[in-house]
Amino acid sequence: MAYRVLITDDSPAMRTFVRRVIELSGFDLAACFEAGDGAEALDVLREEWVDAILTDINMPNVDGEELLRRLAEDEMLRSIPAIVISTDATESRIARLLALGARGYVTKPFRPETLRAELERTLGVPVE
Repeated sequence: MAYRVLITDDSPAMRTFVRRVIELSGFDLAACFEAGDGAEALDVLREEWVDAILTDINMPNVDGEELLRRLAEDEMLRSIPAIVISTDATESRIARLLALGARGYVTKPFRPETLRAELERTLGVPVE
């Protein structure tokens, strides 16, 4: 089964990098959508169904924490698993984001197989 993923990061270069890493990892990607912040992500989610959201934390307008809050408040969107990708590896920050509803956390820099494994774990993809 191929998956639809939304990458949310204020850096176009990082969005391109994450997309490329997913493709290179061999993850079964059907479609990839992009958003520059949480507000854009919510706009995309009003138009497209995705299987997973990859989001940065520090973004203008609606940051990653606020995006997680808004996803949790929305009955239609709360079931979409969100994975945070961030340079912030502090235990308190990770715990707070998981408490807000993040289903996974990947720290930058990361290896392609790490991101693939987190996507597959979060989505419940059977191990081959």
